[in-house]
Amino acid sequence: MVTGHEGNVEAIRRAIREVCRKYPPSYWRELDREREYPTAFVDELTELGWLAALIPTEFGGAGLSLTEASVILEEVNRSGGNSSACHGQMYTMGVLLRHGSSALKERYLPRIASGELRLQAFGVTEPEAGSETTRITTTAVRDGDSYRINGQKVFISRVLQSDLMVLLARTTPYADLDDKTRGLSAFVVDLAEQTSAMKVQPLRLMINQHTNALFFDDLVVPRDNLIGEEGEGFRYIIDSWNAERILIAAEALGDGRWFIDRAVRYASDRVVFGRPIGANQGVQFPLAAAHADLEAADLVRYRAAEKFDRGESCGPEANMAKLLASKAAWQAANVCLDTFGGAGFDVDNDVERKFRETRLWSIAPVNNNLILAYLGQRVLGLPRSY
Repeated sequence: MVTGHEGNVEAIRRAIREVCRKYPPSYWRELDREREYPTAFVDELTELGWLAALIPTEFGGAGLSLTEASVILEEVNRSGGNSSACHGQMYTMGVLLRHGSSALKERYLPRIASGELRLQAFGVTEPEAGSETTRITTTAVRDGDSYRINGQKVFISRVLQSDLMVLLARTTPYADLDDKTRGLSAFVVDLAEQTSAMKVQPLRLMINQHTNALFFDDLVVPRDNLIGEEGEGFRYIIDSWNAERILIAAEALGDGRWFIDRAVRYASDRVVFGRPIGANQGVQFPLAAAHADLEAADLVRYRAAEKFDRGESCGPEANMAKLLASKAAWQAANVCLDTFGGAGFDVDNDVERKFRETRLWSIAPVNNNLILAYLGQRVLGLPRSY
């Protein structure tokens, strides 16, 4: 089990690289081909305590900082893996940790930290609401000591690989609210108890993401599983978004660096017209520019993570980190594919797989256009565009 005193960044990098060496590109390539979940890889990360990085030591976790946790996910992707298979537990758990009752935390966090329970699923997005979270229509109606939940969600990942899910539902009708950010509540859902009340419909996507549509028909959740206060769930979810954006930025940086590493090796080894193609400025300069942009985005990632770890407001920095890292990673992906040429489309080179995976960061978990709107309105003080 990893513990806080081992939590310096370089030690974490070395340890994660050691784990990832056991899961070479062929492992991820086969999973992508068969659309299978990386059970062995996630189990090992769990057993070693890495997925309990952000759970405090008092609950059996590693008690690491967000800065350190971000390095875990970065290194998984830089190794050629896909950290999307397990990143949800790190930021989803924060809603429970920061806003759950003492009883709720005592009930679940030690069991999540030990690996007995998996909390990888975050039930927020709906087909009609999309990014307009305050317009979700899934309802949670009080019924004695329980809530009955009805409605649907979409693009909810890792439900079938989780024991628990954090779910956002409406407890006050939208029309009854003056403040539309209220009236939503967050719950911990025990998925093992909901086999008949929740239908899971897997979605086949362009990446191996294990994403689903969910349909709730009188799903019963005990009142004790309400996180924090009724009607304040939207604020609790927002509170987790800064950590999520910083972690996603780190994952994008890992992908970007994988592309640069692969492209540099290929450009150094591939000889055409009597010399390595990397000697040509048309190949070399785009790689150098992509590397520089990744390094710049990395500085913003660290700035955002350090502010988060100090308990300071970091909304602008977290959003900029995600924006810049996703753009830099996508630039690196395209430069790598250009460097490989036709060989980049060969699945055995893994470029096309990572290319597909990296495209996600520009639109999820938040579209970069919404980040630009946030920066324009909340940071620059421009008029609201939506």
